[in-house]
Amino acid sequence: MYNKITLLMMVLAAVVFTSCSKMGPLSPDYFTVTPNPLEAQAGKVPVTINGLFPEKYMKRKAVVTVTPVLRYEGGEAVGKSATFQGEKIEGNNQTISYRVGGNYTMKTTFDYIDPMLKSELYLVFAAKVGKKDISIPEIKVADGVLATPELAKRTLKSAATSDATDNFQHLIKMRQEANIQFLVNQANIRTGELNSVSVQDFIATLKDIRTDEERKAFENIEISSYASPEGSLKFNTELADKRGKNTREYVSNEMKNVGIEGNINSKYTAEDWEGFQELVAKSNIQDKEVILRVLSMYQDPEEREAQIRNISVAYADLTKEILPRLRRSRIMLHYDLIGRSDDEIMAQYKADATKLSVEELLYAVGLAEDEATEQAILKKTAELYPSDYRAFNNLASIEYRKGNYAAAKQLVNKALSINPNAPEPNVNNGLLAMIEGKTSEATQSLSKGSNALGLNEALGNLNLLQGNYAQAAKYFGKEASNSAALAQLLNKDYLTAATTLNSVAEPDAMTSYLKAVIAARTGNNDLAIDNLKTAISKDASLAGYAAKDLEFAKLFGDATFKKTTQQ
Repeated sequence: MYNKITLLMMVLAAVVFTSCSKMGPLSPDYFTVTPNPLEAQAGKVPVTINGLFPEKYMKRKAVVTVTPVLRYEGGEAVGKSATFQGEKIEGNNQTISYRVGGNYTMKTTFDYIDPMLKSELYLVFAAKVGKKDISIPEIKVADGVLATPELAKRTLKSAATSDATDNFQHLIKMRQEANIQFLVNQANIRTGELNSVSVQDFIATLKDIRTDEERKAFENIEISSYASPEGSLKFNTELADKRGKNTREYVSNEMKNVGIEGNINSKYTAEDWEGFQELVAKSNIQDKEVILRVLSMYQDPEEREAQIRNISVAYADLTKEILPRLRRSRIMLHYDLIGRSDDEIMAQYKADATKLSVEELLYAVGLAEDEATEQAILKKTAELYPSDYRAFNNLASIEYRKGNYAAAKQLVNKALSINPNAPEPNVNNGLLAMIEGKTSEATQSLSKGSNALGLNEALGNLNLLQGNYAQAAKYFGKEASNSAALAQLLNKDYLTAATTLNSVAEPDAMTSYLKAVIAARTGNNDLAIDNLKTAISKDASLAGYAAKDLEFAKLFGDATFKKTTQQ
């Protein structure tokens, strides 16, 4: 009898303990996920989970750990866990009341990969009541990841690179200056002045123009004659005029001797007050600021003349160094330097590229009819002018467009080794860093790309990758590219995005794919399917991607859609 009673009591105790320790399945209705479906952004999939433990669920001695797990074909990603405890557990975790239950919020982030397009988010539970492990069934709380922002990694491949420009000009305005100095109060041109370097260079340039009329064209000559400001205005006027006439006569004779005809424009300045101020300001005269300030007090020319004479007595440097330099005629020869024509440049390149300047060679790239010729010209330029970074940088652009990123990186590094501060290779280095997923490195490189072509577009791509869609759209401006359209699409500016895509100069598979996304978002399913067909015809890999893309969730049951994406 005793044994029976003891056995019965043990069974009852076991039943009571089992009842107290049991924690059954939780309903999916107790959980909400934000966003739902999940969304990828800047390479991450952030998720916020709001959960509820119902009343009389969390045992007073229970500890429950909740772990988000995103499962996809071929693998899974485990998120950050959160642990909760019953009222009789001492610990630092959130306590949940047995009688009334409790709400909780947990956040986690997964690193995005494309297989997550088709995925399921589960909550996995690990629970103990006392020392006993309790099994709580896992719960599915979300399906799939909307990954349209991640298309930025694909649109980046068609981004415009930054090419360094040439400085070639078909017509360059040139000038040759000569100066003739005069003695005080004299206007005759001395023989010694005609033998000066500047005058001899002027005559030599005249002869060059005459003998090389194919490449040089005379425009005109300007003569400006001056008198120093210490004499009387009447005397200085006559003196400066005479100096100008004598200089004009000399120049005219030299033009006749060379055989050049053209205009000579002459003028004179009676008192070169501005020249006086400039020379004094640049001089080493100790009291130059005082001198200029005192002389500036006199607006009347005659008063100022008198003061200059008085000051010159006290400051010998004015008499010896400043005033003599103002007694002069300045001759300015203007002519045009005529560069090779487009046909001449290409002919010379084919005949002997070594006779072309670096500017002519870089200009010739724009004359090429195909990319292979462009690349050949740039390689020759890099060979002939290895100390110029531009050819290496522009070769890197070609390799980038081909998708040869390793080769592009080597060429960019070569350009930067020549000129680390050159803006164009820094921009291209930033694009390559983005391709590698190194946005911090890209930011540093782009900060050195001031005034480079394509900088704003590169900054637009960087902000697009970082999830700053509004800022990206501002940087892109009116640029017609896949990346610009993606930024507008993600800002829900569908009309502008569609217009941008229609303006892309060289539309590719991604151009059509983005058109399909816009059509699907705006309810035009037929147009979405038509654009998907075009996209897949250009890039077959997009078929499998589209079949999992939640942008087309409403089309998943459409037989035409299935046929379009079936590979």
